[in-house]
Amino acid sequence: MKKFFTTASLLVLLLVPAFAQELSNFNFGGRQQIVSPEINGEKVTFRLNANYATIVNLVGSWMENPYGEGIPMRKGQNGVWEITVDTPSPEIYTYNFIVDGVSVNDPQNYMVQRDGTRYLNMLLVPGERSENYFEANQRGTVTYRWYDSKILGINRRVTVYTPYGYETSGKKYPVLYLLHGAGGDEEAWTSMGRTAQILDNLIEKGLAQPMIVVMPNGNPGQQAAQPLGLPEKQIDRRDPAMADAYVKSLCTEIVPFIEKNYRVIAKPESRAIAGLSMGGGHTITASNLYPAMFDWICPLSAAGSSTPEQINALKKAGVKLYFLACGTDDFLWETSVTLDKIMTDCGLEHTFYKSDGGHVWANWRLYLNTFAQLLFK
Repeated sequence: MKKFFTTASLLVLLLVPAFAQELSNFNFGGRQQIVSPEINGEKVTFRLNANYATIVNLVGSWMENPYGEGIPMRKGQNGVWEITVDTPSPEIYTYNFIVDGVSVNDPQNYMVQRDGTRYLNMLLVPGERSENYFEANQRGTVTYRWYDSKILGINRRVTVYTPYGYETSGKKYPVLYLLHGAGGDEEAWTSMGRTAQILDNLIEKGLAQPMIVVMPNGNPGQQAAQPLGLPEKQIDRRDPAMADAYVKSLCTEIVPFIEKNYRVIAKPESRAIAGLSMGGGHTITASNLYPAMFDWICPLSAAGSSTPEQINALKKAGVKLYFLACGTDDFLWETSVTLDKIMTDCGLEHTFYKSDGGHVWANWRLYLNTFAQLLFK
């Protein structure tokens, strides 16, 4: 036994320096430690340690052309490239470096978003508009759940946010079904949309009712987000049997799954549905197919519309809130204007929330931060 402990002690003594050396190599690598990005009031500085590079540019979503070549950075001492620009207005932005023609993330910035197959660094600028995008003091829980879809014929994953105190309160909660756009998945709203942070802050401040938020995967052939590496089922969208298959699965499979496995108020007045772009279209389709299912309907920059007959069905069902939102520079602006007119002509009381900008997450975060305060009241 004594020999065993002696051997174990020697291994620990040998491993600790090795582990420390591994950390040293990982953290420093013999390079100068730099800070990036560094916000200092009205200026923000970006830095990249790349002595090998000949040309380094900064590209950011706040720029006039966020998909262009960017703006040049200057090479300073020890091969550190640097640029200082005006701090953009409070919001969440994405950025990356173009190093000799190759897109590179900022290795000093641990804050990243995944947009489909792209991973981009985040620049979170504090201010009134973005105050609910930071972590709250009382935080809810984000989990992943799997359910079987007979309609789609696969086992699928859904993201669920439960508010602070859900585990111990014993109470039942209303539910918001929050849908992503094309190119997204069940992680989009928590990654780029900051759903958990927005809801945590609004609930903590007493501005929103405590609620559960369910974020499904709107790609009917996917079992889950692509980083899981699961095979994707090919869906024949021309097959009449698959018409609106995802929306039907949402309403007849996901909603019952949530109401069976979570403490929810299983009534229309405690169900809300919202979605952006493609998810806005899914939101409209769900309300058209099941007009009495959701009393709170929020299509955002939506790719879809309704007929007067469908709007009248919602009116008859007694919808409590129809929150239509779109940016005036959005390519789907006219679609929202047309839907607004149909609802106005049919006499359906609704809100048409207009904002600056186009088809971007800055707007969709703003919309969630706005309509979440109106739900279930």
